[in-house]
Amino acid sequence: MSDRTVLSGKRVLVTGGAGFLGREVYSRLEDQGAEPVVLRSAQVDLTRQADTEEYLADLRPDIVIHLAAEVGGIGANRDNPGRYFYANATMGIHLIEAARVVGVEKFVQIGTVCAYPKFTPIPFREETIWDGYPEETNAPYGVAKKSLLVMLEAYRQQYGFNGIYLLPVNLYGPGDNFDLHSSHVIPALIRKFTAAVDGVDGAAADVVEVWGTGAASREFLHVADAARGILMGTVGYGDTDPGNLGSAHEITIKDLVELIARLTGFQGEIRWDSSKPDGQPRRKLDTERAKERFGFESAIGFEEGLGETIAWWRSNRDRVHAQERG
Repeated sequence: MSDRTVLSGKRVLVTGGAGFLGREVYSRLEDQGAEPVVLRSAQVDLTRQADTEEYLADLRPDIVIHLAAEVGGIGANRDNPGRYFYANATMGIHLIEAARVVGVEKFVQIGTVCAYPKFTPIPFREETIWDGYPEETNAPYGVAKKSLLVMLEAYRQQYGFNGIYLLPVNLYGPGDNFDLHSSHVIPALIRKFTAAVDGVDGAAADVVEVWGTGAASREFLHVADAARGILMGTVGYGDTDPGNLGSAHEITIKDLVELIARLTGFQGEIRWDSSKPDGQPRRKLDTERAKERFGFESAIGFEEGLGETIAWWRSNRDRVHAQERG
């Protein structure tokens, strides 16, 4: 049975549906005949239980895909640990309970690779998620998201509630958040290097400073691949076990920086600020469960995806700058 057949006519609530990942998920839902509904933070405050329950009681969705999160890079996580824990925990808790009460057919919770222990054996296998405490700079966010896995397991056991938990690795791609304070590593680096090359943002043309030592490694998944994986899981996955969504490609931050420098045309000095944290030492997911249980594998090559993202930023940065200026 095709995804279109399964999703056709289904009312699917997508929290965070106007965001980076949400826009991709929304578009794919439309393509597959669903009736997606975007929930923006300005409409309903999901940290308020009564507001969340009232909204779901009125909407009566068939499926909920919970993408909404308050999240950022290392700097934002260090500045907002309390807010990130509270907001991410309460949004999920309120939504899951409200979805149970109104009889939602399926709840798809999007977790985070930040939930894994700081020193997880490589590659990260889903069964190791409880083997230690997350990396300190993003632990409040990671623990808040991981608590929702426990809630879904408990609700399946007690109520027969059909909820799944998918764990995407760090995402990137066109339309990402390029704010230097709150963005993740790829858009932040693209913004810095293109500014140096193109003479915008007030950056020096011959030096780019980057955080850390470059020794840490990361895995990245293109946003279009992530959206495809989420819909494949929505249709084809029904297990309690969490499922990783990744590309199975690991790269050190040093190599990533040098690759982005090359793709943007930067030929100046790269200056490392080793007083800044590296974050978790390594990240690389084991992606076999997603492949075996619902057929997902990434399809977009990393260098191809980076080139596409760099081109998008150069075409859209004037508009983004104007929005930032208010």
